Amino acid sequence: MALAAQTIEEILLKQGYLRPDQVSAIKLESINSGQPSEKIIREHNFATAEQVAQALSILLGVPFIKLENKAISTEVLNLIPEAVAKHYQLIPFDRQLDRLSVAMVDPLDLQVIQFIEKKSGLKVIPFLGYTEDILKAISSQYSQNLTSEVTSALKEVSELQRANAPQESIDQAEVIREAPVSNIVTQLLEYAVKTRASDIHIEPQENQTRVRYRIDGILHEKVILPKKVHEAVVSRVKILSNLKIDERRLPQDGRFTFEFAGAEIDLRISTLPTVFGEKVVLRLLPKSAQAPSLTDLGLRGSSLKTLETQLLRTHGIILICGPTGSGKTTTLYSVLSKLSTTKVNILTIEDPVEYEIPGANQVQVNPQIGLTFASALRSFLRQDPNIILVGEIRDTETAELAIQAALTGHQVFSTLHTNTASGALPRMLDMGTEPFLLASAVNGIAGQRILRKICEHCRVSFTPPPEVIENIKVTLGNLISTNKPIQLYKGQGCNFCNHSGYLGRTGIYEVLSVSEKIMKLILERASSVAIEEQAVSEGMITLKQDGYLKVLEGVTTFEEVLRVAQD
Repeated sequence: MALAAQTIEEILLKQGYLRPDQVSAIKLESINSGQPSEKIIREHNFATAEQVAQALSILLGVPFIKLENKAISTEVLNLIPEAVAKHYQLIPFDRQLDRLSVAMVDPLDLQVIQFIEKKSGLKVIPFLGYTEDILKAISSQYSQNLTSEVTSALKEVSELQRANAPQESIDQAEVIREAPVSNIVTQLLEYAVKTRASDIHIEPQENQTRVRYRIDGILHEKVILPKKVHEAVVSRVKILSNLKIDERRLPQDGRFTFEFAGAEIDLRISTLPTVFGEKVVLRLLPKSAQAPSLTDLGLRGSSLKTLETQLLRTHGIILICGPTGSGKTTTLYSVLSKLSTTKVNILTIEDPVEYEIPGANQVQVNPQIGLTFASALRSFLRQDPNIILVGEIRDTETAELAIQAALTGHQVFSTLHTNTASGALPRMLDMGTEPFLLASAVNGIAGQRILRKICEHCRVSFTPPPEVIENIKVTLGNLISTNKPIQLYKGQGCNFCNHSGYLGRTGIYEVLSVSEKIMKLILERASSVAIEEQAVSEGMITLKQDGYLKVLEGVTTFEEVLRVAQD
């Protein structure tokens, strides 16, 4: 290779990670101390561990591998025991026929390679990884307790399927009731509860089945299962959910309850036929979970005060806005739990009912028998309600009925799929509602997003680049003091947060109160931009501003706010 004669510092210089003066200093220190260049570079933080490892891979002519967010098949992991992986700082990550790909800190250690080849019976293809990444992968992949248990279950499934091969179609139902497959499903569910996952995705692919977990709003690939057990696992989930096992061409929906560690979890199941088989999504809804308070959700300051003021009014509409998965339903439940007393009659129409609200009368839509948001709303008005919750305003009829209910003395809560609070009013007008009715009916609108919180166990502070500081100052304006130096925070990654640097979630909010001037803008059918400008001039804190304030407090990171709130 052309680069073989180069040194590691020269490669990093060429890649733009080191300056010429740093290269000279490294060479001098290496001569004086006798230490290798890569150790000196890491000690002085001249480059990251990943950058050093990539340069080293070029120097050695060994391919580089990064294992972060990479799921490793249970069968591959079992080829090298955890104790061996930890001792030699290596991990197998892929197998192709008789070749085993292994990430190693020292890929030139022929003695270790020969040992692994003898133990696995396969030819080892070494890859260079850096120490922190490999140790994280060993910790996350082996310590889940998912690997060994799923693997033993797979072995039993294979034996069962071989035994039943001549009459496979007859005995399929028996096979999926057997302990091994039940054990796989149980392990997948238990791991979801342990990691605080909100959803499990079981996805068939051409040669394997991958299992992904949505943790703190982000999907993580955690388990790879052999394709041969996919149908058995899906059928097991269908049996638990009372779905038709033999119906594989149409989507199906179901639910069941799962108990783990003394907690009861409601699971909503959705199946979808894909080209490689049925995809299953399981949503976890803890039964015991009480609706959090508004402050727990992340509302505070002027936004909280504005919303609480609107809640004191006994009639009118309050809308919660945001894209799918932004926590709108949780906010509504929090509000209703706050308002629910023996003195008010609360009626809700939802799709579906996710949590039970003590004291509320909750109805689930069922379009097959004609029970829609609109038809339920009509019936609600004859049920002497004080408070009505409409899960979502989707069409003109529902919008008009919600406005009618608000104008006849009821407090109405609902959600809208708009990106900002100011965008809700033009959206309602687009649905055909009359401007003068809308201006009279709507009291307030909250826009929201959910973002990940920095893990408190491994949070560290740092000084951000000048362009980030400038961005924050321009966005926040007079909301912060310009004299104080700006320090931001991030998570380094630890066992508590599964080395992600994030643990838990919080919300960012903007709460728009419909003032007389905003009423006038509604009557003029003004744009969302004009409405937002007026709301900000009246003191509204925008989503991005609320996010940046939480960044300065060390609640979340600058990158998270940009991810969820960037226009």
